[in-house]
Amino acid sequence: MMSKEQFIAAVQKSYSPQGSSIFLGAGILENEIVAEAKVNLSLRMMNRHGLITGATGSGKTRTLQMIAEQLSAAGVSVFMPDMKGDLSGLAKEGKKNEKIDERTAALGINYSAAGFPLEIYSLSGKLGSQMRATVTEFGPVLLSKILELNEVQSGVLMILFKYADDKKLPIVDIADLKKVLNYLTDGEGAAEIKDAYGKISDATASTILRKIVALEQQGVGQ
Repeated sequence: MMSKEQFIAAVQKSYSPQGSSIFLGAGILENEIVAEAKVNLSLRMMNRHGLITGATGSGKTRTLQMIAEQLSAAGVSVFMPDMKGDLSGLAKEGKKNEKIDERTAALGINYSAAGFPLEIYSLSGKLGSQMRATVTEFGPVLLSKILELNEVQSGVLMILFKYADDKKLPIVDIADLKKVLNYLTDGEGAAEIKDAYGKISDATASTILRKIVALEQQGVGQ
């Protein structure tokens, strides 16, 4: 069993970068937070790929917020898709409470509430600045979430994007997406993709089209 001193030394050796850094928390040994075992990541490493995992309520969003706040404080702009509206609170100064005091004491850090500059983007531009991006740049995965498609419908959307990519056809806007969908579900287009990509059912295509139209009515694509 590793002693507390050995644990602290191991964490400090691995997570004490030189220069500016991002503080993530402290190591836990035998279910106890060890304040001396602080976990820091080098600021210059924050352009690398990373993954935050954990069960519901384990603090994934809070970790993301903490990273974004520190990057902002360091003068680094951060773009964060916020599907559920969890992150907009970064703009407003928080309030201290007993849980925060207890947590910061356990981590051995000083807490000072602060708000951060924030600009909200939206697809329609009705709530925040309108985001300008092509449908191709959004990609099938994100667009499926926006349209709230099920697994089968998402699969069809991926076929549309794959076909357009293979044929070097840019899908610039919603109108282009509807044209590709209509072409691949009727006549020559349907026959063309049947063997290479699979058949698209009329019912699935109609459902996707209705959801695209509903998105247009919200101002997207204008």
